[in-house]
Order: sequence, then C-alpha cells, then structure tokens
Amino acid sequence: MAKSKRHSASSRDAGGFVPIPWMVLDSNAYIALSHPAKALLLELARQFHGDDNGRMIVTLAHLKPRGWTSYDTIQRAKKELLNAGLIHETVKGHRPHKASWYALTWLSLDKLDGFDQGASAGFVRSAYLKTQPLLRETV
Repeated sequence: MAKSKRHSASSRDAGGFVPIPWMVLDSNAYIALSHPAKALLLELARQFHGDDNGRMIVTLAHLKPRGWTSYDTIQRAKKELLNAGLIHETVKGHRPHKASWYALTWLSLDKLDGFDQGASAGFVRSAYLKTQPLLRETV
C-alpha cells in the first residue's frame, strides 16, 4: 500500500496546533465575544499540550511577549470568557506569586495536582452551549 501524501512531513508546518472545534466557533457564546476575548481564547488554547487542560494561565507577564500590553483588557476579556462558559477557573490565584489556572470547557478536564477544592466538581463540559445569547439591538 502506498504512503498517503496527506500525512507526509511536508503536509503542514512543524509544531503543534490549536484544537478549537467548529462547534465552538459557530456557537452563540463565541460569536457574541468581543475581539479581545476571542484573541485571549486563542492564547489560552495555544497553551494546551494535550494533557494539561486546567493549567492554563492568563497573566500580563505571560502574555506580554505575545503582544498584550493592557492588564485591563486581559481582565475584561477573561471575565467575558468565564461568563460565556468557554473557560473554567480551576485554581484561584492570590498575591504575590500564584496565578489562577483555567480550563477550556470544550475539552475534558485533566486530572492534575493542585486544583482548588471543588474545581473538578464545578467543571461543566461544553458549558458554552448552555449560555444564553446576549440581546443586542440591531442597527
């Protein structure tokens, strides 16, 4: 049997990829997001390595090398993603050196050490499908 060209080494650029299903991209929760929130979701998905869903961080120190410059923009986008059900907080951060951890809700939560009490029980897979669309006036 001949080797398929579809899976050859030259079929795509080297490195990982961001696993976001079309169902997420077509959901009302995603469509209603602001552009900074969509960009932050991509940054969070970029941190996923296949076995660490629940250990993604959203800090200015981590995002600054990737072009983020405003703490306020990051916080507003993070709040929007939490309210939309696209991410879930697994660890509550605290000062001075403990960042909050987040999980992507379209993936299963991985069993990792260090989650807050009840974080696994409160995780709802595909929570973004259960959110109500925002009512916006048409122009």
